[in-house]
Amino acid sequence: MAYVEFLGPIRIDSRKIDAKNLRELKEKLQQIPEVREWLPISAVALNDNLIDSLDEKLNDDDKVVILPPVCGG
Repeated sequence: MAYVEFLGPIRIDSRKIDAKNLRELKEKLQQIPEVREWLPISAVALNDNLIDSLDEKLNDDDKVVILPPVCGG
């Protein structure tokens, strides 16, 4: 299971989600109403590296961060 953290205005707690890759994780995240609207416009970091491919494999100790464009300061 990967640990998924949501930043900025995505107002839900971090959680562990079982997925074999980022594509499967995205499908599962789309089932969460508070996350669904942010997915198309958010960046994704896997273990502190920005990712642009949904084919990235996930391991049990991976950390995924969903970064909406309104983060920062």
